[in-house]
Amino acid sequence: MAAKQRKFKAEVQQLLDLVIHSLYSNKEIFLRELISNASDAIDRARFTSLSDQSILEDDPEWKIRLHVDREARTLTVSDNGIGMGPDDVDGCIGTIASSGTRKFLEEMQAHRDTPPPELIGKFGVGFYSAFMVADKVTVVTRRAGDPAQAVQWESDGSGSYSVDATTRAKRGTDVTLHLKDDADEYLEEWRLRKIVKKFSDFVEHPVVMDVRREEKPTGADGKPLADAEPVVTVTEETLNSRKALWQRPKSEVSADEYKEFYKHISHDFQDPFETLHWNVEGATEFRALVFIPQRPPMDMFVGEDRHRGIQLYVRRVFITDNCEQLIPPYLRFLRGVVDSADLPLNVSRELLQEHRTIRLIRSSVVKKVLDALADMMSKERERYTTFWKQFGAVLKEGVHLDFENREKLQDLILLTSSKTGADGQVSLAEYVARMPEAQKDIYYITAEDYASADGSPQLEAFRKRDYEVLYMTDPVDEWVVQNLNTYKDKSLRSVAKGDVELETEDEKKAGEEARKGSEEHFRALLEKIKETLGEKVKTVRLSKRLTDSACCLVSDEFGIGIQLEKLLRAMKQDVPPARRILELNAAHPVVEAMRLLLDQTANEARLREYVEMLYDQALLTARLPVEDPLRFAQRVSTLMAAQAARPVEPAVP
Repeated sequence: MAAKQRKFKAEVQQLLDLVIHSLYSNKEIFLRELISNASDAIDRARFTSLSDQSILEDDPEWKIRLHVDREARTLTVSDNGIGMGPDDVDGCIGTIASSGTRKFLEEMQAHRDTPPPELIGKFGVGFYSAFMVADKVTVVTRRAGDPAQAVQWESDGSGSYSVDATTRAKRGTDVTLHLKDDADEYLEEWRLRKIVKKFSDFVEHPVVMDVRREEKPTGADGKPLADAEPVVTVTEETLNSRKALWQRPKSEVSADEYKEFYKHISHDFQDPFETLHWNVEGATEFRALVFIPQRPPMDMFVGEDRHRGIQLYVRRVFITDNCEQLIPPYLRFLRGVVDSADLPLNVSRELLQEHRTIRLIRSSVVKKVLDALADMMSKERERYTTFWKQFGAVLKEGVHLDFENREKLQDLILLTSSKTGADGQVSLAEYVARMPEAQKDIYYITAEDYASADGSPQLEAFRKRDYEVLYMTDPVDEWVVQNLNTYKDKSLRSVAKGDVELETEDEKKAGEEARKGSEEHFRALLEKIKETLGEKVKTVRLSKRLTDSACCLVSDEFGIGIQLEKLLRAMKQDVPPARRILELNAAHPVVEAMRLLLDQTANEARLREYVEMLYDQALLTARLPVEDPLRFAQRVSTLMAAQAARPVEPAVP
């Protein structure tokens, strides 16, 4: 049979060039595609052997073999699968985007008496990825059960191919890549081992390679003999683990196997904190094995360049670990695998389509994780608290980002408060359950840390009434509270924003005259302070939230908070200067002393110094920088000197 030169069958010859040069962005994908094709061929042979045992007689042990010939600069991927005859070669390899696997599935669907195996080659283009690294590809194949000669297919990828008769001892296919000059790396054992580990580690069939080792003989003491010639050994090694635990029933997997698998895919030396393993059947089918680590992964806060942590597989073949649609950003600490039985892929297999299947998988993963956390919170509170301390700041992002699951996420939040102490935590549900009857709203304060929140003067009136205040000390909290306006029909209100009204109706009526008198009493002082500070403050008023401190700064009800302003400035954002409200405690001696100075013309300069010092004091209690630290220090020193110069009154016996 003389070799015949034939044209590829496609609408345009340029399609082959598109497949070779534009379809894949990563060259190493070629080995994944060839191993996947080999795995499909073995699955087809194994499935056929159920009704025809004769095809197993010459080679009953399923294998995918890699062979490197350094001198010839070739890499061969061999399998003992179903193989191809002359018509198969012409129809499947000679026609771009015609897949033998797809035809096989169509035939099996037409004969529904026996279910087909799960095969991944749907588009018939993966084979041509070989031309990314090879300037010529040779295929030698023999169909199972066919006593006729084998077939050799060969092409340089330029638009034509040749088909000739040849010999092959057993069924199966050899795909030999004659590597390009810049593809020497694919002759290296370590490189091939790494690619197989990355993409085909869980392929069901063993991917083997003969590994050559040189070792010096050892003496009786076990030490290498210095003058002896190295002994060369060639050993067949299996490159893939094949341990796809997610494919096994949960009841058949031990705790140690889960731990080993977690460490294998996450490269973490610690055991997982929590393991979730489940299957979904119905509108879409997939299996998932997801882990929560004990500590945040190192890349959890590195931005959009991080990998997503969940690896996506299609029937054991790795597709990507950077699928943005698979899990929401606030669950980026998860590690594990999702393996879809029917996930639609585009022809590149690298880029996932925006498809309903991905949304269904995402929804299932989110629900499973959030339900597991809610169950842990209710039944193992101490353990959940441990989780929250590690991942709570990230999980809270979901309140801002995930409207669909916002209520579930709200119930998972834990916060310190004015009643918990630095080491205690309270949930929103627990906070509401212990609110005094007179309290109508949920109160919170944002701050840099627990100490800053707990020392804020804005809390004084709330403590007096035994109203608990939640401390929001994570940077993300400033964005979370923008979407957490209510909880269980209770409004969330910042104690450092707007005006507060803590008095009951009866208290308002009883104290109305006193308030009017106090406002009139200090009206001139408030006007003088506002005149002195000018544009530094929006207004000056008497406070309803201070009981011990002399003053504090608060923001407008809908203005930018102090903590948010500090965060934005730390991020180098252009934030316009915020004009805040200066509140004074009418019952504080300092405020009354300043009022007495108001009518004394000789003390006008002194009063101005007091006003500036009072404003600097408000800045310091808000953890904001004073405008002129040197001048502030001088004022304090002057005040201390004046106090020291006053005569000491004799002690009362």
